[in-house]
Amino acid sequence: MKTKIGLLLAIGALTLTTSCTDLDTPVNSQYTTFPNSEVALEAQLSSVYNQLRGVLGRRYMEAMALSSDEETAVSYSGGWVDADAYSHPTLHNYSYEDATIDWMGELGAGCVKANEIIQSQADEKKYKAPARAMRAYFEFIMMDCWGDAPIIDPSLDGQINISDRQPRGDVARWIEKELLDVIPLLPTETGSAYYGTATKYMAQALLAKLYINWPVYTAASVDQYDAATAKNEKLDDLIKVCDDIISSGKFNLGSMAYRFKFGPKNSDLNVEDFIYAMPYDTHNAQGLQYGRSHSYKDVKNMNPSYYGMKLSNSGGGYMTMTPEFASLFNLPGDERNYCVLRDTVHVYDPETLLPTSKVALDRNGNPLVLTHDISLVNNDWQHLDIGDNVEGWRQGNRPIKFFVIDEDYRNGRNQSNDLPIFRYADILLEKCEALVRKGTNGEEARGLFNQIRAYVHAPLLDHTPSLQEIYEERGREFFDENWRRNDMIRFGHFEDEFFPHYRSNKYANFDKTHRIFPIHKDVLNTNPTWKQNPGYNQ
Repeated sequence: MKTKIGLLLAIGALTLTTSCTDLDTPVNSQYTTFPNSEVALEAQLSSVYNQLRGVLGRRYMEAMALSSDEETAVSYSGGWVDADAYSHPTLHNYSYEDATIDWMGELGAGCVKANEIIQSQADEKKYKAPARAMRAYFEFIMMDCWGDAPIIDPSLDGQINISDRQPRGDVARWIEKELLDVIPLLPTETGSAYYGTATKYMAQALLAKLYINWPVYTAASVDQYDAATAKNEKLDDLIKVCDDIISSGKFNLGSMAYRFKFGPKNSDLNVEDFIYAMPYDTHNAQGLQYGRSHSYKDVKNMNPSYYGMKLSNSGGGYMTMTPEFASLFNLPGDERNYCVLRDTVHVYDPETLLPTSKVALDRNGNPLVLTHDISLVNNDWQHLDIGDNVEGWRQGNRPIKFFVIDEDYRNGRNQSNDLPIFRYADILLEKCEALVRKGTNGEEARGLFNQIRAYVHAPLLDHTPSLQEIYEERGREFFDENWRRNDMIRFGHFEDEFFPHYRSNKYANFDKTHRIFPIHKDVLNTNPTWKQNPGYNQ
């Protein structure tokens, strides 16, 4: 096989080296035959699976959470301004130089790694089908975040220029075809041997995400999608996919409490809810740094911290929950409420992951009391300065869903909490949403909705859920799992007002073209024929 170096360069300036591709090496010097030993193939497929570990652990999370109403950026009198890389997504006022959106090239690199397997003599089911599923996943993220995207499929060369960006709808249709082709070839086994790999159910869960957002992805242009009038032709297909996952009996909402699914070393718990997850380990699979951005800034100086122990590293604390989103966690008895710090903060037990009666103290020895609303210093609506002092640090509620322990945190603040990407709970709510959008089977929709409510001990509904109720429930169930931006666009709430994305804020942007990100400067420099996305300055 001749390695497709040009494909990689067409996606952006990439600095990594793949297992058989040196980006700075001429094409003619590359392998003409891919190493087909089991060891080499397993290593290459593992490299494909792990491609986005670093991106998902920080930058992807920042781009998703900060551009949604989940969390807002804050700065501390100059600290964490970072050229407004965090405030820009919060305000939907992105710059094409923002570090939070500089990872498009990683997706292209993942596609090229997958292609090396797909174009080899490897076994179709064992290696090629999983590689194709992962390539579809990389393309999905690229399309979801940037709209038009290159379809990096060498088999299409000659039909399209695979180094050019293709219309978003065409990318969506290509992803659908790829997934429908490979789903029958993928393994149906689950368990530890298949954890974090591309199975039939992983591909089906990705297809469900594609179908639920079909009107968004196939709209004439990103700003032409209107949630109030959109018709989804794929609802029946979505229901069939969800039914197949449900009827498999491979997954359930879990025998464990909600909080344990996301806690430290959750990979040891066999979380039955996880269809596909990215594994993390503080020593051997680094990259997850949610605690770095979410924790109270002065958490290092608390003894003990609210995590129930003294921490060896500080919290960056540059992300905090918006008042509007924090207000969603208001259901009596809801297990998910424990994943949000608010009001007077108590020290948690690191074994039970529940708050104790002990009140957490700030550096002055006073009870740490977090505010619901966020107060800015000198009305700094551009940099979102809350002040670099005790009064500033306590602004806003804090998420602790991905609980921190010092055993992990002292090692470069790299956590061992695995990150779910597709969950069974999402399949239930997607089918529920499809039924409600169709206006059929209200009783079944309520039953699906109440399965979620029941397992978190929240009040059950006695009526068919509305789309607004489903939207709010998705916020509670999947917060910090990188789907809120996606949901907001589909439900027509992305241009809503939420802190600090207010119309009274002259730095906030409400242009519908900003539902997707600008192409990063580095990618444009490498691809001079590409045009910047509409609504952005190059």
